[in-house]
Amino acid sequence: MLLWGIAIEGRLVHLQVFRHADLVDRAERQQSRSIETHPKRGEILDREGRVLAYSVDADTVVSVPVEVHEPVETTRQLCDVLECDAEQRDRILTRLSGDGLFAYVQRRVSVGAARRIRDLGLEGIGLIKENRRFYPNKELAAHLLGYVGTENNGLHGLEASYDEEVRGRPGRVLVQTDARNRAFSRVESPPTAGVSLELTIDKFIQYIAERELRATVLEHGAAGGSVIVMDPSTGEILALANEPTFNPNSFSLAPPDARRNRATQDVYEPGSTFKIVTASAALEEQAFAPEQIIDVSPGVIRFGSHRITDTRNYGALSFADVIVKSSNVGASKIGVTLGPERLGRYVTRFGFGQIASRDFAGQSRGIVHDWSRLRDSALASVSIGYNISVTPLQMAAAMSAIANGGELLEPRLVRAQISGDERLEVAPHVIRRVISPKTASTLTRMLEDVVSRGTARSAQIEGYTAAGKTGTAEKIVKGRYADKGHNVASFVGFVPSTRPALTILVVIDDVVQFGGAVAGPAFQRIAEASLRHLGVPPNVDALPPILMAADRSPGPRVRPASLPVAPPTDAQHMLASGGGRMPDLQGLSTRSALDVVTQIGLTTESSGRGFVTAQTPEPGALVATGQRVTLRLDRVRADAIRAGR
Repeated sequence: MLLWGIAIEGRLVHLQVFRHADLVDRAERQQSRSIETHPKRGEILDREGRVLAYSVDADTVVSVPVEVHEPVETTRQLCDVLECDAEQRDRILTRLSGDGLFAYVQRRVSVGAARRIRDLGLEGIGLIKENRRFYPNKELAAHLLGYVGTENNGLHGLEASYDEEVRGRPGRVLVQTDARNRAFSRVESPPTAGVSLELTIDKFIQYIAERELRATVLEHGAAGGSVIVMDPSTGEILALANEPTFNPNSFSLAPPDARRNRATQDVYEPGSTFKIVTASAALEEQAFAPEQIIDVSPGVIRFGSHRITDTRNYGALSFADVIVKSSNVGASKIGVTLGPERLGRYVTRFGFGQIASRDFAGQSRGIVHDWSRLRDSALASVSIGYNISVTPLQMAAAMSAIANGGELLEPRLVRAQISGDERLEVAPHVIRRVISPKTASTLTRMLEDVVSRGTARSAQIEGYTAAGKTGTAEKIVKGRYADKGHNVASFVGFVPSTRPALTILVVIDDVVQFGGAVAGPAFQRIAEASLRHLGVPPNVDALPPILMAADRSPGPRVRPASLPVAPPTDAQHMLASGGGRMPDLQGLSTRSALDVVTQIGLTTESSGRGFVTAQTPEPGALVATGQRVTLRLDRVRADAIRAGR
């Protein structure tokens, strides 16, 4: 007994004194582990505060492999709950069969699956809380928002561009195992949530852009396309859509082609839309005047073996009509006259060959060649939008510079960063002045004529004047330009042309028809719905009543470029001095009708909701300042109202 007691005491001294530190360390490693937890990512909101992306708590299944005594049976029970395929089953079995102290089994499982696993009470299996990114609108603005990987890191779109700000700071969780090998978790230090982003995107306009883009691609059997809607005065992007698209909640199921942001990553030869740069350079350098005559006969021009042709022989055209009728021969002569140095200077000023915005990850600069090496044939090609590649975002920014009077603004997607009660606004950024206001105004009148009587009649919007340019570029297929059936059709313009509220670009890839027939109607539908949503009053109906009364011809009502819009104060003075005629409000939304009536000094009484279907006084009736206007509203489509006029 004495020897037995001495042996026991010796063993206790050995364990408690000599091996104390080692055993404590082993106990801590076996019974508790501290792991890093991902913080909650900040929300992403549209310009009205509507949520586009947020994070939710989700349970993650974890294991202590050394405590799993029957890995095969444990794997079977887990897979019965998780509905594993063969590959997942093998992966889980491999993890549970190891001798590690911690391993993930399945990240972010459903609430029901977590409850069933908890009820199983499996040895060495536990649950910890993690965050899961959720996009409630599914495909809406998917290419802008991007998506998040399993490690809570942004992989695409804004989630990647602003990952450092949105991600937040990680915390730590202590995972402990009791005597029965049950795992429990306790928060050591909580994670710090990231900042939220308020975007310039308008959720409603984004929906309109995606809807019309999808309809256009399907109608014409196109390979894809892009739409960009911008505020030309601030550079704010109100919508950016691509087709095909994907659901960021399950991004791994989508092919890479669907996840690519075509509007910023793809380049294309812009075709005739690029003539706005050629025309801007010619006007700004005073190399041509709008009324100057250019001989474009016989409808073809040759530079050695290289031929540039028009759709027909226009004979002699004024400089303005070269743009209106989109004469390739005329634009080529303008470009060659300017020379590589002057034309190249304006290509650079308009932002081509440069990164367009800091808010987009992985965007392309486009392809701009060394101007000093360009011969006349290559220069002529650039003048009509060939031999140069641009991104849709660059093209939209260039047209916005003309719309706002000559300043190139950086397109921006983030309006503010929000952290708690702090709000950090992102101010508009003017990159440079590219042309003078006079040149911008002159070119705007030409682009109005493109819509009213040129190649873009399909882009006309009833009640509004629009300015824009069509483009059709043959695609390169197997190293050479396709003869027929493979075009990039586009239209870029702004509306209302007198006080631009929207710049809209539509690019449709791989179609048979021209830009005016494909992209023009899409522009018209997007612009009309967006203007009604924003409550922008019609600039045709805002003309002095004597002009409105004369503007009752069938078809789209387009204000001649020479007739300026009367400011509201002028209309009020006119009514007060002897009365005027009542404008036609039928088909306008409530908001738009109220804006028009208020601007001309009348008061309103309305009944119902929706669009104006009837009004008193009748259109064309004499009215005076302060007179009451009665409007009857109904939830019918505006196009049905107009059809009944």
